[in-house]
Amino acid sequence: MSELLLPPEHRYAKRIKEQLNEDGSELSILNLGPTHPATHGIFQNILLMDGERILEAEPTIGYIHRAFEKIAENRPFYQITPLTDRMNYCSSPINNMGWWMTLEKLLDIEVPKRAQYLRVIVMELARITDHIICNSILGVDTGAYTGFLYVFQFREKVYEIYEEICGARLTTNMGRIGGFERDWSPKAFELLNTFLQDFPVAWKEFENLFERNRIFIDRTVNVGAITAEQAMAYGFTGPNLRAAGVDYDVRVAQPYSSYEDFDFIIPVGKSGDTYDRFCVRNAEVWESLSIIRQALEKMPEGNDFHADVPDYYLPPKEDVYTSMESLIYHFKIVMGEVPVPVAEIYHPVEGGNGELGFYLVTDGSRTPYRLHFRRPCFIYYQAYPEMIKGALLSDAIVILSSLNVIAGELDA
Repeated sequence: MSELLLPPEHRYAKRIKEQLNEDGSELSILNLGPTHPATHGIFQNILLMDGERILEAEPTIGYIHRAFEKIAENRPFYQITPLTDRMNYCSSPINNMGWWMTLEKLLDIEVPKRAQYLRVIVMELARITDHIICNSILGVDTGAYTGFLYVFQFREKVYEIYEEICGARLTTNMGRIGGFERDWSPKAFELLNTFLQDFPVAWKEFENLFERNRIFIDRTVNVGAITAEQAMAYGFTGPNLRAAGVDYDVRVAQPYSSYEDFDFIIPVGKSGDTYDRFCVRNAEVWESLSIIRQALEKMPEGNDFHADVPDYYLPPKEDVYTSMESLIYHFKIVMGEVPVPVAEIYHPVEGGNGELGFYLVTDGSRTPYRLHFRRPCFIYYQAYPEMIKGALLSDAIVILSSLNVIAGELDA
């Protein structure tokens, strides 16, 4: 049997034997995951160890593979957000908005400016929660629990805003083709303004707790570094690419939802190490807060929270019970009687972890002919074995944490 066909533990066993024959050193095999809490999900790394130092690593994924793409190909277009919700569930509204924008690109739907700004607000809130989770958990993985406990309360504050907008918190199923399913209530804006007032103070304290902390710096500087060339070769995007010095951001390179209307900086690092990834995400939180404030200031008057596209936008349920026209539209949309163009399109958005793309092929039926999600976590994880080679076991934990690999998005 070819050595490549052997399970990694068998191949490593052969390596151990060969290594012992050469210099008498003692090697060992270690399973990091799939149930270890520090792996941040259900995935496995089979490590060949020389004491505490990692010689080789082989990842195994698919422990929660749910066949989302194939399920989506058997669902009507408007029933796919429960799937996108559960990819990167730390920032699920971005996934959902990206999917609706993909359909709007397919159907050539122009979304009202106000609805676009509302989407920007909710996507930036989602980015903030994603970075809160990543950076506070990175603190936990270096032994600092206090920062995590302190800023996590503000993730709950954002979830209260989600709940006021759509009635859900973690997996929001938020939005519709053309905008939102309902207008935002005054309380939603009240909660948002309170968050914008209270959170910056806490986030500054969080930064002060870590960015000049001697222990944290020793654990993260020059740990898991990746060059810009290596990152681009692997297909990195998002904070992990920007930490290596490349200022690529989908919101600027291919603006969507009126991001061209806002002024913001793309934070970049230099060394591409764990510390730079942490600092880039910290800086991005400040930019997200700035974008939200700008969106509130520039918000158009009126109540245009969705486009006027009755062929694709489900009418309010109360109207379905009392209006024949609404009942007809509801029936046609649910039963898939409204034709869609035969097309092949790709639409990216700047997700919490990087470029989240939707490759959609349609054949005119009520479901996608082919739907592929470009999942940034799947791409980052391919570089992980190279990034931890030669590192200590404790370094492997913080490197994985700083990449922010979310198992739901990795496997999908």
